[in-house]
Amino acid sequence: MIKQSTLVMMLAALAGCSLAPTYQRPAAPVSASWPASVKSAGQRAMPHWQVYFPDPRLQALIEAALQNNRDLRIATARIAEARAQYGIQQANRLPTFNLNASRTASLTPASASPTGNLYKAQRYDVNASLVSFELDFWGRVSSLNAAAKASYLATESAQRAFRLSLISDVANAYLSRLELQERRQLAAETAKGRGEMQLLIARRRDAGVAGDLDALQAEGSYQAAIADQASLQRQLAAAENLLESLVGQMPAVLPAGRSLAQQGITNDLIAGLPSEVLLQRPDVQAAEQRLIASNANIGAARAAFLPAISLTGSFGSASRQMSGLFGAGSDAWSFQPVLTLPLFDAGRNAANLDIAEARRVIAVAEYEKTLQQAFREVADLLSARDSLSEQLAADIANAKAQQQRQVLVEARYQAGIANHLELLDAQRDAYAAEQAALQVFRAQLTAATQLYQALAGDTAEKAK
Repeated sequence: MIKQSTLVMMLAALAGCSLAPTYQRPAAPVSASWPASVKSAGQRAMPHWQVYFPDPRLQALIEAALQNNRDLRIATARIAEARAQYGIQQANRLPTFNLNASRTASLTPASASPTGNLYKAQRYDVNASLVSFELDFWGRVSSLNAAAKASYLATESAQRAFRLSLISDVANAYLSRLELQERRQLAAETAKGRGEMQLLIARRRDAGVAGDLDALQAEGSYQAAIADQASLQRQLAAAENLLESLVGQMPAVLPAGRSLAQQGITNDLIAGLPSEVLLQRPDVQAAEQRLIASNANIGAARAAFLPAISLTGSFGSASRQMSGLFGAGSDAWSFQPVLTLPLFDAGRNAANLDIAEARRVIAVAEYEKTLQQAFREVADLLSARDSLSEQLAADIANAKAQQQRQVLVEARYQAGIANHLELLDAQRDAYAAEQAALQVFRAQLTAATQLYQALAGDTAEKAK
């Protein structure tokens, strides 16, 4: 029997000729360089998110989200599920041995016995059995194992992609809340100033210096500021709800945060060549692993057309008495190789092969589509970063100019040189310019946050 077990292991070692197509990564259907409008070249190591987002409050929120976000928990659990599935499939490549112990007893009455006498029988068995082990000559089992491994790696990459997306989403929600807080504060200050101006014009009207038109204009301007403040408060509440849902469970105590202008998020990330940037993105890696899995499944579908050999056997001891179970002459064994050759299956195997090949075509298209989407996303964000920097500089200059204009018009109005309509125009323009500058500043920080995700950040080790 030792020779037979050795033969089994040798056959298992010789098995595994794969019928899967040789995998070749498809050529990236994107340009070899970024658009000419993008100002980016070279390569720079991506920092850890705790370095990239220096605001202590934002760091605490991201840390809480990574621990409490339910969607991330689901993605992490799916990794464990895929790893277990891979472990099950990998176990099929090796023989399964069981240790069995049994006692069989029977009683045959005299009326049913061939000898016409009462017949009692019993048997004791102890053996190690080989459970239907398939010799993988055509690589069916190894192809399924390769597909399971690729599916596991795809799930792992998808979880990393979601983790990176969650970091970006929390940062964007936090920045949006900061923007709305500052815009609401600006609206409140504006409403307060316009309310004071309304009272001043009312007194001037009572004194006969201003008319009803000026009073109505002041009232309308004040109410517009109140309405804007209420709208911003509603948007702020929605932003806070979004942030809380992303975090999962808000920490009981949060460190002090920074203002929008003090965030310190870098705006000079450099993207290397598209082939370097895109292939390190976890969503692209997940798409490629799914393609590898579909490629391996073709090998398993092809192997189904060929003969399959499975081995079943056992070796142990058998005796009528327990005392003689391991005595001399009690050896018992069985060996049952089975050859299965498909003859007629009504086209089932052919249809399974067609399905596998069709799914590979789909996987190739999805991989290429993922690359194209990633290329467009990075190119758009690089372009947006450059244009938003120019727009922000212009909006800040405009806001300063409008503030200076408002100061001059207010002085002229107090001196009786300018009318109230000029003052209203100056106030509205200054308010709108400040609101626009805050919006563009937040958009610039958001673009930097999204670019960190698009360039597959969060790959470096935690900063010491």
